[in-house]
Amino acid sequence: MKRIAAILLVLLGAIVASARGKVHSPIAPVRIWEGTLERAAGVLLYPFPAEVQGSGTCIIVCPGGSYFWHDMEAEGESVARWLSSKGITAFVLKYRVGGAGDFITGSRAISRRRRHPDMIADLQMAIMTVRTRAGEFGIDPSRIGVMGFSAGGHLAMSSAVFPHEGFLRAKGVDITASPAPDFVAPVYPVVTFSDERYAHRRSRRGLLGEGRTRNRALRDSMSLEKHIPAGCPPVFLLNCKDDPVVRWENSALLDSALTEKGVPHLWTLYETGGHGFGADITKQDSNTSGWQDLFLDWLGSVLER
Repeated sequence: MKRIAAILLVLLGAIVASARGKVHSPIAPVRIWEGTLERAAGVLLYPFPAEVQGSGTCIIVCPGGSYFWHDMEAEGESVARWLSSKGITAFVLKYRVGGAGDFITGSRAISRRRRHPDMIADLQMAIMTVRTRAGEFGIDPSRIGVMGFSAGGHLAMSSAVFPHEGFLRAKGVDITASPAPDFVAPVYPVVTFSDERYAHRRSRRGLLGEGRTRNRALRDSMSLEKHIPAGCPPVFLLNCKDDPVVRWENSALLDSALTEKGVPHLWTLYETGGHGFGADITKQDSNTSGWQDLFLDWLGSVLER
């Protein structure tokens, strides 16, 4: 009975997330795969130009949603509008996800549809697009970061962990600029797919696809703590100890791996705050209400280096 109730709650969340899946950006979204052979017309990059003069910094925002859907409100548009108000050009990325239908039916066990490496290819294509068109967007091509939440945090960190161009080359894309970020900010992120004590199984299934979650090599290949490169860009990491969705130990694993590799990073662990608050003040508590200022202070110190 409890399992059925949990499934119903997840489905309800998926329906709500789907209903809130639209982003209202001030200018038309960019179809990043247009002109390529990749059939991904639904992948969109929603621009939010800086409202005040800034340093030319740009952040691509990856909403969470277990790699099955997107939380485009608290973890998408709200984040982009906040960044824009602080002089940072923001883009919300609507990357490929499994979809609520795939979550219910498990249809990807029969047909490929949307699964890894589509999501990381979408983000890398977005980074390369923004960097190539930096002059048009009024940004500094050396100050392009990625911020992600929950499963979107896993995706954001993946862009730093796997900066090579193979995902794009496999899709027939000519590399015109680096698809790697200059800094990353995973917030209450999914990290491990191989440590069964802490793995977020729904996100693992959402990314890898039905029938592939039992593949140990594949699970290990996308467990971020196992693959931190020596040249990883600076990382802002934040989560809450009472997170009821993604175990806080995910961030502990990432912190340890970053420390071992000597990667500059800041990890903040709040005692309370839960999950899914993003930039929605109605979902934040006395702890998490300060995370945005903390990030801006950290970003300022990183950009001054």
